[in-house]
Amino acid sequence: MASPSIKAVRMPGMSHRATLLLALCLSSSALAQEADAPQAPVAEDLRDLSSARAYGMGGAWRALGSDAATGTGNPASVAAVRGYRVEATGGWDWVGKDAAATVAVADSATSPLGAGISYQLVTLGKGAARTTAHLNTLALAAPLSENLMIGVSGRYLVMRGGRQANALTMDAGVLLRPTPLLALGVSAHNLIDTKHAELTRYYSAHAGVLVGQLTIAADVRGDFATDARRTFTYSGGLEYVLGQNIPVRAGYTWDGFTRTSQAGVGIGVVTAGGGIDLGYHHDFGGEGGRLLSLTFKVQVR
Repeated sequence: MASPSIKAVRMPGMSHRATLLLALCLSSSALAQEADAPQAPVAEDLRDLSSARAYGMGGAWRALGSDAATGTGNPASVAAVRGYRVEATGGWDWVGKDAAATVAVADSATSPLGAGISYQLVTLGKGAARTTAHLNTLALAAPLSENLMIGVSGRYLVMRGGRQANALTMDAGVLLRPTPLLALGVSAHNLIDTKHAELTRYYSAHAGVLVGQLTIAADVRGDFATDARRTFTYSGGLEYVLGQNIPVRAGYTWDGFTRTSQAGVGIGVVTAGGGIDLGYHHDFGGEGGRLLSLTFKVQVR
């Protein structure tokens, strides 16, 4: 009679040990997969800084030239749209705990030579790795003709906290507008090798199509330096203006570093003298970022 009783007592213990062993195996497998997941390099932290409009269009914005901070993308686009523009943008990622603020001024009306200046304040990371970055950009653009513009920009970065940097680099770009409906551009970034991981070199090819109240944009970004391989990031977006002053936006990005998708949506109010834009950027992989951005702008043409 004792033997069945002992067997009955041991069976639950063996079942619990088996369950615990299975749980540990599954947890280890999940942690290994997370560790092996592709990670974006630190250089990406400063490549995607943009306005609420750009976030809403999925990061496809370099060919459009209508933002005051356009010189931080393709500097040639500063001369693409004649006028005087002032912008202030704030963004907050409540998952990654990153935040960014931008103040930018662009003038392409006073003289044929367009100029833009911007200051970007960024906070990155968590805990002891928390970093504050100050990025200053001065962009100059010259129209070689009504359809062709070239530009250069100087960029000065100071970082304090978990990551340190004090470096000066430059960008260059070309923008072609064969018709008022089409813009095509290429740009090269961080041409001066500063030896800082945040300022590695990359390139971009971009296009914009403007048909009535509809704007379609595309951007391909190529990195040939990180990990000694070619990595491409693709972005596409569109904007449609309802009732002449309510733009609605949507966009998509495929991140070649993390191999994940990102989406953007946005809305705004635009008047002859300025406007307000609200953009949301959603990361479906990586850190799972959720970024909300707001831009106030004033423009005179």
